[in-house]
Amino acid sequence: MRTDMAEREIQTDVLVVGAGPTGLMLANWLAKLGVPMVVADGKSEPTRESRALGLQARSMEIYDQLGVIDKVLAESTVAQKLVFGYEARELGRVPIGRLGRGVTPYPGITFLEQSRNEQLLVDNLKALGSDVFWQHRLTALDVDLPDPLPVTATLATDHGGVRVRARYCVGADGGSSTVRSARGIAFEGITNAHTFYVSDATEVRGLALDAVNVRPGTEDFLLGFPMGGDSDVRLIGTVRNSDIGGDELSEDTVRRRLQRIYSVSYGPSRWYSTYKVHHRTAAVFRDGPVFLAGDAAHVHSPVGAQGMNTGLQDAHNLAFKLADVLQGRASERYLDRYEAERRPVARRLISTTDRLFGIITSARPVPRTLRRLILPVLAPVATNVLPRLRGAPRLFEYVSQVRIHYWMSDEAKQAARGRRGKVVGRRLPYTGSNFETLLSLTWQVHAYGGIDDVAVHHVRSALGLDVQVLPLNGNTKLQPGYFYLIRPDGFVAAESLPVGAVSTFTAAMAR
Repeated sequence: MRTDMAEREIQTDVLVVGAGPTGLMLANWLAKLGVPMVVADGKSEPTRESRALGLQARSMEIYDQLGVIDKVLAESTVAQKLVFGYEARELGRVPIGRLGRGVTPYPGITFLEQSRNEQLLVDNLKALGSDVFWQHRLTALDVDLPDPLPVTATLATDHGGVRVRARYCVGADGGSSTVRSARGIAFEGITNAHTFYVSDATEVRGLALDAVNVRPGTEDFLLGFPMGGDSDVRLIGTVRNSDIGGDELSEDTVRRRLQRIYSVSYGPSRWYSTYKVHHRTAAVFRDGPVFLAGDAAHVHSPVGAQGMNTGLQDAHNLAFKLADVLQGRASERYLDRYEAERRPVARRLISTTDRLFGIITSARPVPRTLRRLILPVLAPVATNVLPRLRGAPRLFEYVSQVRIHYWMSDEAKQAARGRRGKVVGRRLPYTGSNFETLLSLTWQVHAYGGIDDVAVHHVRSALGLDVQVLPLNGNTKLQPGYFYLIRPDGFVAAESLPVGAVSTFTAAMAR
């Protein structure tokens, strides 16, 4: 990065606009991968409000690969159970932590406030030799594609403007993204008619304090997430707009409803706010040298605790692609894979949460009747039977976002006719020891037995990649006798028997 203070111009490879969890995660990975970048935000410091809270297993794995997992674990609370109820009644418990054993090093759901996530990432960014340009607000964004530095951004400060010229720009600046607006990218979707409230409550009574609480009702809906401390719980709920008229939903009103409907009460709150829920996706995630990530690209309801996680994973995915292109390991067209991989994930997530949110909040007679009469009968049976089902860990895989699938190429998608494989295109299946190899942050090849030394040496010398021969430890997805090509982000790019491994993997890396 070169700075000319006389002209107040900065030249860099990547400009990251927005220093929330997504922008900070992207900046951390770019810095760790040796990519010159600038991250700027109009705020004066990291967010102080807690906002997003849950970290799913896949995000924890990313923090592990980044090298800060010990700090996350030291500051967080982990829920190993999901407690399901109806209004004031508890109906059953699902041991989500047990369902995740053997699937990931981080079973359960981890809770760490957004503000603490951001501060942790800011501290690590400084340790990597970079920092955030606080109080630098984006006011203009222009693109001139023939230029080797096609992005020109104007950042306003209290001391005048700063011009940043970059090869790429990433808008990680939230649901009201200035980057998205500047590029004229549509934000497609709807705004829900319900009002959400959130309260970081202390001295909570009426909920399980060590679990995720899910409490639908005939009219309202309540989620409770453990935050440790003195019976601290994040309470998130909905109230129909018709129930509050045109008035603001006050905390006193919420307290009364919680007591009346759910028999839940609490002491002082550390934070209380209300908001509307949007279900929207950007029309494109890439516009030439400009990319969108996190809430700038997709927003949805907090049901499922997926939002912040999806942004963190956007950043992780994009950082490795930018590094491969900028450092000469891949062609410019490889960056198209970011949208091809991440936009379907966002669309599926929004579709799923939209449907689920509609079911649990619909005021139509049939859904209301189902919630009132059938749910209290079926829920105890379902929560008792679910942990015993052979496919129960798959539910954890979906919720924890470790089951995400990418098509590794358009040709692969066409050849498979929409049938997704168990391994290729997915995050590397966990065997208990193989994730340590991902700390190298490089392309590599894995084998899990059934491979002779001659084949290992041939693949290693022909591809110039490290080849790891590892134990299966009971994993049933990976097969002995196969080589697996692993991307630096931990996703499996290809698989092959030894006889065709070199040609198959060469083609897979010809991006």
